[in-house]
Amino acid sequence: MTAFLTVELFGNGLTILLVSLGAFFFLAGTAGLLRFPDLYCRLHAVAKADNLGLGLVVAGMAIQAGSWAARLQLVLTWLLVLASASVVCHLLARSSLRQGVAPVEES
Repeated sequence: MTAFLTVELFGNGLTILLVSLGAFFFLAGTAGLLRFPDLYCRLHAVAKADNLGLGLVVAGMAIQAGSWAARLQLVLTWLLVLASASVVCHLLARSSLRQGVAPVEES
């Protein structure tokens, strides 16, 4: 086995691992969205898990990207999603609080 083939197999394996972990975090965020009791917990689950999941998927895709420009575009897209998800979750939570949606309190 040549060194190039070994590096390519390692890169492919790492890509599969990262994308699979990212898919797991997307699935965990979806489970949190469906199972948590109130809006605030659901927002937290979706924002955190999906941002981490997307980061792992982007890392896996960046390994397979053909150029540095494509890698940069992937990272910039991820950063844009990070920023927009934070802002949207904050706006939804603030709007819900102003409308009187109270968090669920367990006793």
